[in-house]
Amino acid sequence: MHKSIVVLCAIAGASLVSLSLAAAAENAMMPTAAMKPAASAAADRKLIASAMTAAPRSVAAIATIVVMGADGSMRTLRQGTGSFTCMPDNPTTPGPDPMCMDRFAMDWVQAWATHKPPTPGRVGFIYMLAGGTDASNTDPYATAPTASNHWIKTGSHVMVVGADAGYYHSYPRSPDPNTAMPYVMWAGTPYQHTMIPVK
Repeated sequence: MHKSIVVLCAIAGASLVSLSLAAAAENAMMPTAAMKPAASAAADRKLIASAMTAAPRSVAAIATIVVMGADGSMRTLRQGTGSFTCMPDNPTTPGPDPMCMDRFAMDWVQAWATHKPPTPGRVGFIYMLAGGTDASNTDPYATAPTASNHWIKTGSHVMVVGADAGYYHSYPRSPDPNTAMPYVMWAGTPYQHTMIPVK
């Protein structure tokens, strides 16, 4: 699970070199200036649609939708009325990995994204019904498979995060788990969590 989604922004500018060209330059720039907000809105709609695939429709329809920047900061795409927050697919990963999470899980994800320890004992729940991209089962920050980082493929699943360490000993902790059954990912790290397949 690698959730560092790049925030999109565009800045437009122009310089006019003479009064005789000012009117023509202004007219030429108007369509571009008008298109940029529309393009940004269309991009945000795609991000929202992606995020909503992570959870059941009843949850996603009223969820807040955010996108995470490389520094872990969040930009709100749509303010919701429910208790879950959803994030769209990370385009830098090879597979679909949108997610929807409750408040404690959101805190856990932000702690992971910023390399900070999560608050212990604050149990959170995450939907990843669209599936999960390939990832290391032992290294929370691995970006590619190696001979020793136990790269695995995960399908549609939910996650329990932030539980006390003893909870995770109730589930398989193998570096090479059977991903068709519940198991612990990143066992023994501050970010260990249960992966529970749903299909």
